[in-house]
Amino acid sequence: MALADALVRCPGVAVRLLSQRTGDVPTVPSVEPGVVRSVIGSRYPLAAALGLPLRGALAGGTERAALIHSHGVWHPANHWATLAARAWEVPLIVHPRGMLEPWARGQKALKKRLALRLFQQADLDAARALVATSEMEYGNLRRFGLRQPVAVIPNGVDHAVVATVAPMRQVVERERIALFLSRVHPKKGVLELVRAWGLVAPVGWRLRIAGPDEDGHWGEVSRVVARLGLSSVIDYLGPVADEAKAAQYRAADLFVLPTFSENFGVVVAEALGHGVPVITTQGSPWADLETYRCGWWIPTGVAPLVAGLRAAMALTDDERWAMGERGRDYVRRFNWDASAAQTLALYRWVLGRGERPDWVRVD
Repeated sequence: MALADALVRCPGVAVRLLSQRTGDVPTVPSVEPGVVRSVIGSRYPLAAALGLPLRGALAGGTERAALIHSHGVWHPANHWATLAARAWEVPLIVHPRGMLEPWARGQKALKKRLALRLFQQADLDAARALVATSEMEYGNLRRFGLRQPVAVIPNGVDHAVVATVAPMRQVVERERIALFLSRVHPKKGVLELVRAWGLVAPVGWRLRIAGPDEDGHWGEVSRVVARLGLSSVIDYLGPVADEAKAAQYRAADLFVLPTFSENFGVVVAEALGHGVPVITTQGSPWADLETYRCGWWIPTGVAPLVAGLRAAMALTDDERWAMGERGRDYVRRFNWDASAAQTLALYRWVLGRGERPDWVRVD
C-alpha cells in the first residue's frame, strides 16, 4: 500500500491496486487519493482461497494496464494476474515478498511442490523481471534457479510517524521493556524468544509481545509462558497499529525479532527509526546492525538469542541510547519515495523507455 501511495506521487504515474478480501475483513485505505483501489469481496472463503474475486475483476471491466506488478507467489490470485498479463500482452513483474526464501519454501512443502508443478514455475518463468527487497533475497532467488533480471529495491519506512525518543527512557527507577512486534507465527521465533527469556531471567525487565495471532500460535506460546512461570513478566498485547504501535516502539528499550526467515523485516527498520537498538537473526538481511553498531545480528535459535539478550541488557541505558541514535541515523536511507523512484525506473526499463538501472541485476 505504501509503495502504491509513493508511486502515484511520481509525475505521470497512474496506479490501480487490485486486492480481495473475505467477508467483513477490514482493509487499510490508501493515503493518496490518486491510487484507484478496488477491493473485491467474497462471502465464500473457498472462492477467496482460489482467487476467484480477483480473477473476475481481471477478466471483466478492469482497464488494461501498461504492466502488471504482482506481489507474492503461491496464491491462485497471483496466477490470475499472470494470465491477465499474458492476455493483455503486457510485461509481468513478480515481487515474491520473501515467499521463495528457503525457510518459507519448507513450510507446507508438499503443497508448494504441487503448486510449482501446476502453475507457479510457469508463472515465474513468465515474469519479465523480479523484485527482491535485499541482497540476501536476491541471492536466494538465484539459488532457486531464477535467471531473469532482479531489481534489488528495499522497502521504505514511514519517517513521518517516527517521533523523538520517549522521555520515559530517562527515568532511572523503572522497568525496562523488550519489545517483539510482528505476527505471532512460528516463523517469527516467538517460542524461541520465550524460552530464551526464561533462561536469561533478566531482573527489572519485561517482555511485551505484540502482533496478530496467526493460526492460534499464541495458544502454544502462552502454554510455554505458563509452564516456565513467566506470566508475570511477559505481556501479550494482541494486534497494534498506527499510534498504538508507535507508542510501543517509543516505550521500548530493546527490540527483538528472532525470525527464521525475513526478506526485509520492516519492523526492524521501524524500531531503528524510533531509536531502539535491535536484536534480530541471520534469517533476516540486517547484517548492517553490527556494521553501524546499532544492534545484534545473531544466528537463529535459543542459545544465540540468550547471548544477544545478555549482551544488550548488560549495557547501560546511555549505551543503548547511543546505539538507538546510530540506528536512527542509519535507517534514514530507507524511505518509500526512494523505493518508488527505483520501482518506476524498473518499470520504464521493462517498457523500453529507459536505460537499465544499476540496481537491476542481470548476473
